[in-house]
Amino acid sequence: MSFWKQKKSRLSNESGRSGVALIADYDPSARVSEEYRTLRTNILYAKADDPIKTLVFTSDSPSEGKSTVSANTAATFAQQGIRTLLLDADMRRPTIQATFGLQNKFGLVDLLTGEEDEAKLVKACQKTAIENLFVLPAGPIPPNPSELLSSKRMQHILKLVSQAFDLVILDAPPVMSVTDAQIIASRTDATIIVAPYGIAQKNMLLETRNLLEKVHANIIGVVMNRVPEAARRSQYGYYYGSYYTSK
Repeated sequence: MSFWKQKKSRLSNESGRSGVALIADYDPSARVSEEYRTLRTNILYAKADDPIKTLVFTSDSPSEGKSTVSANTAATFAQQGIRTLLLDADMRRPTIQATFGLQNKFGLVDLLTGEEDEAKLVKACQKTAIENLFVLPAGPIPPNPSELLSSKRMQHILKLVSQAFDLVILDAPPVMSVTDAQIIASRTDATIIVAPYGIAQKNMLLETRNLLEKVHANIIGVVMNRVPEAARRSQYGYYYGSYYTSK
């Protein structure tokens, strides 16, 4: 196992043991929870004249914390009274249902492969313990995620959920692994890249940005997660912003 894979695995395990999966909900007074609220504010004002309705979180590689960031960001929006849907668009490695303790028997894949039925869509969006927050699980893993995500039916589902909710947050697969994230980002209002402190490599992030820009994704910023306390005190902190605007 390479040095980077070992380090990523260790940080993922530490993250799981410390129970940070939904810290914005179970410990709203924590510093990290406040940082998620800051992220929420930045997103709200990213396009003040044209509010964001569909927002994608992705990363360059697997196991970099994008699902944790997606879930906590969704929780903070819901806590503000914003009716929010967290949609698990990572059909290859779905995790959102586990974070919220929900069933994954019926989800996005079923809606994309079955008969088009708005009643089924409403049923698929499961309530969570957090008021105003709903989750649409990925459902059973399909053999053709890219084809499903690029279908007209996916466009129709995005349109329907955008009408039913104030905000739809999509947890997308990593950009460098498959084309799924590019497809999703090209069809939504905004995209944020998650980059873990001490792991993210500039060349990988630049390539991720380039791939997203090729499909005209609207990249509104980068979130640096897993920042250790010592680095926070050194003002590395929780970064959000147009980190890669210059080429």
